[in-house]
Amino acid sequence: MSVSPLSSIRRSVFPLAGDTWASMVARELKGTPEAEGVGLLQSWNLHVFMRPAAPVGSSRHGNPILPSDVIFVEAPRPL
Repeated sequence: MSVSPLSSIRRSVFPLAGDTWASMVARELKGTPEAEGVGLLQSWNLHVFMRPAAPVGSSRHGNPILPSDVIFVEAPRPL
């Protein structure tokens, strides 16, 4: 069985410490209105956006975006 290499790679980034959806829009989707860009990033990154919130009383606070998350900054490409 032969394995063919990927023909293209979807553009992605690792978040910086303290990044929010809005800060990533400003840096990675320059010229895109913030609300539109946040919606795009969240729809392309459901693995992060749909992460459960921290339990009440947990030591894990607010920001669901981790520095180890892979954040896609472009739409999925058709097969």
